[in-house]
Amino acid sequence: RPLLGEEERAAVLDVLSSPQLVHGPRTRMFENSFAASLGPSAHATSVSSCTAGLHLAYMHLNLGPGDEVIVPAQTHVATAHAVEITGAKPVFVDCELGTGNIDVSAIDAAISERTRAISVVHFLGLPADMDGINALARKKNLFVVEDCALAVGSSLGGTACGLLGDVGSFSFYPVKHMTTGEGGMVVSQHRNVVESIANMKAFGYDRGPAERTVPGVYDIARLGINYRMNEISAAIGLEQLKKVPEFSRRRAANASSLRSAFANIAEIDVLADGDATRIHSNYCVVGILKGRMAPLRNQVVAALSDAGIGTSVYYPVPLPLSAYYSAKYSYDWRGFPNSVAISNNSIAFPVGPHLNEDDMHVIGEALKSAVLKVGS
Repeated sequence: RPLLGEEERAAVLDVLSSPQLVHGPRTRMFENSFAASLGPSAHATSVSSCTAGLHLAYMHLNLGPGDEVIVPAQTHVATAHAVEITGAKPVFVDCELGTGNIDVSAIDAAISERTRAISVVHFLGLPADMDGINALARKKNLFVVEDCALAVGSSLGGTACGLLGDVGSFSFYPVKHMTTGEGGMVVSQHRNVVESIANMKAFGYDRGPAERTVPGVYDIARLGINYRMNEISAAIGLEQLKKVPEFSRRRAANASSLRSAFANIAEIDVLADGDATRIHSNYCVVGILKGRMAPLRNQVVAALSDAGIGTSVYYPVPLPLSAYYSAKYSYDWRGFPNSVAISNNSIAFPVGPHLNEDDMHVIGEALKSAVLKVGS
């Protein structure tokens, strides 16, 4: 659940008392503050959603029919839709069973002469193998797009996710690590990439409202779209950003407690944790049922629900096997065994900052009881 306090409410009321709801100072302040939170090399531009940011990244590349992008099979549909909407083809690659991240060893075989980019998802906040991905991208001259929807606070080797590839896009949807109500942020170490995307998110105007010598007079320099963030969302984001360190600390503590609670449940494996160099943002903790319990995931979820434990599934179907993509591209499930296993057998458990370590104990005991009940 989103954690919104009096600070966010006051910030919104302050915006509503002003005459400017878009193109205002809070949006610029939020962009600068978010960039600073990632590191001194970061540049950022706010957008209306993470999906919008991903779409703009591919617009920046001028993707179109005949082009291809490598996309993880195990991810939210927005990762692939952002490619598909340009007319390019998403070429799906299976994930690692232990992490949920794209299997780097399988990427090379999926690359063709039409491939333009590699899309990387840091699965549920665990950084992917960016060293391997970037080495392959440099060898093949490919652009790397990071889907950082669940990676606020994630980093690899001291570098924040979003700055590990060529461009990254974050999500501020209500249940993410921080929220703006709805919104996102595009980031990069390359100023020219961010400036290009900032222009395209506002119709491709040759100059913004503050730069117009004659009010209302401008030209259209390029193809663009309205993917801007408004001042209300930015005001919320500024206050939420201040709370991210504490939110992250509580998530990490909850995740550690829940992993300990699951350690002695033989019927479940837990997706990999981070370490000192691979900082996990701990969006949730995902367990994968195994053995005779594997096909009974939905019954276990029902038993947990009866006990008052809310859960989810990330993600319910590998994208190449979803109705839309399987009908269009005729992918075979046998090409994505790890993604199938995670989609069919996994349960995602909450570790958000609205919970505490006692709640994690309750969840652990509930899972033990559910497994015993369903498996008996």
